[in-house]
Amino acid sequence: MSTQRIGHTATLLTNGKVFVIGGYTLDEYGYSLPLNSVELYDPLTGLWTRSANMTIGRLSHTAIRLANGKVLVAGGSGSDGSNALGAISSAELYDPSTGLWTGTGNMTVARQGHTATLLTNGKILVAGGSEYDGYRNSGFLNSAELYDPSTRSWTKTGDMSIGRQNQISVLLTNGKVLVAGGYYFDGYDYGGSINSPELYNPSTGLWTPTGNMSISRQFSTGSLLINGKVLAVGGETDETFTNGGFLSSTELYDPSTGLWTNSSNMNTGRMTHAMCSLANGTMLVTGGVGYDPNVFMMPLNDTELYNPSTGLWSKTDSMKIARALHTATLLTNGKVLVAGGYSGAASLDSAELYY
Repeated sequence: MSTQRIGHTATLLTNGKVFVIGGYTLDEYGYSLPLNSVELYDPLTGLWTRSANMTIGRLSHTAIRLANGKVLVAGGSGSDGSNALGAISSAELYDPSTGLWTGTGNMTVARQGHTATLLTNGKILVAGGSEYDGYRNSGFLNSAELYDPSTRSWTKTGDMSIGRQNQISVLLTNGKVLVAGGYYFDGYDYGGSINSPELYNPSTGLWTPTGNMSISRQFSTGSLLINGKVLAVGGETDETFTNGGFLSSTELYDPSTGLWTNSSNMNTGRMTHAMCSLANGTMLVTGGVGYDPNVFMMPLNDTELYNPSTGLWSKTDSMKIARALHTATLLTNGKVLVAGGYSGAASLDSAELYY
């Protein structure tokens, strides 16, 4: 890539290119302000090209492809290029056909570390996050809102029962959205990872509780399997200090029963990893940070495969570089593009392919 990035987003466009935006860089002098730069990866050439910058730098944002092929980018921790702005409410639309950005309505609440999920009706559900302003005012949000591409506007919808950020959010085959885990902080004294999940019903705009996970987890990943169940993987918990709280455990949510069951453990406990589904339905997990008694937040280069048919994990080829807070994107040719992240010494501009 042209820029080192940590905590960016990567979105597959309808033309087969990968759209990477935002994040931040890290060097021996510290952290950069959130980035407003954008670049595109072309699988046909293997090259990166720059595209028009966003109007505002952001990290801990969401980027999601709409049914019309445009990309909606919302919220995050922002920067005007000179100053950090804390959580922001602004949203922008990227049009791949022109390579340009246009403003769209602001969210009703400034938020970072939230989730965004494309519903079957074409609207986008944004939920949770925090309104961190760089100081102590960092209460976590239980609010949710909907973006309507036809009107380019946001409206409030039902609140979750608890504020959370860094949770997983998965669209189920029945059209409901499962939100699970994450981190809760009341803005004053109490904070911790949580195990509670909730279901959002687009027909009613309401949330209902469902079965708890077996352990609290944040910075985990979650994905819908080909059998309709949801796989939650790894993350960090404050329920145990074994292996630094980094989890190798995985569990399955069954929408037909509303219950979670434990699946087999990964070979390595990890958080801030990346996970994507391969063309055959197998899940690929890459990198993240794991436990090392001598190294704080040890980046990993190992990767693992989950077979939904057997429920078992197996090791596969390691990445060339250890990385966490990176992205992993399934390309239309069946390969997986892994880009950027944190290596332990600095942020990364490198990318590699898994196939």
